[in-house]
Amino acid sequence: MIAIYPGSFDPLTDGHLNIIQRAARFFHELIVAVGYNPRKRTMFSVEDRVRIIRAATAHIPNVRVESFTGELLVNYARRRGAQVIVKGLRNVDDFRNEFQQYNMNSRLAPGLETLFFLADSEELFVSSSLVREMIVQNSRDYTLFVPVEIETLLAEESGSSEKAGRS
Repeated sequence: MIAIYPGSFDPLTDGHLNIIQRAARFFHELIVAVGYNPRKRTMFSVEDRVRIIRAATAHIPNVRVESFTGELLVNYARRRGAQVIVKGLRNVDDFRNEFQQYNMNSRLAPGLETLFFLADSEELFVSSSLVREMIVQNSRDYTLFVPVEIETLLAEESGSSEKAGRS
């Protein structure tokens, strides 16, 4: 059985990684689908997000990472042969948003199931937007909430911008 875990993953957090690891145990293949919305301003490019997630999940053999844009999730899932959409829930607000999407998706694609994973207690209050804010404010505390691949990417970018500034 194939499942899709969609999201912007901007940036990937330890909470996202936890859901990926747990969901991968239940499916033959788990596709982490990095969405691109041209109306949404992101910190990391789609290519960087895909590269980070691939590196962070390299130890999980049944995880594949792709990007998708310009189509509804249900259509993307059909093209990939997926039977399940995986979603993570941290709180009641997440539930409200995801429940609305679930209802729309179930009407558009009746055979496509949605499976909700509850966040582990350590991840309940972590969101990508809070992590982005910490990064923008140069708070090193963001490292408590993200895989090491994010730190590596930011260090690379910092090094290249410092080099560019000295030229």
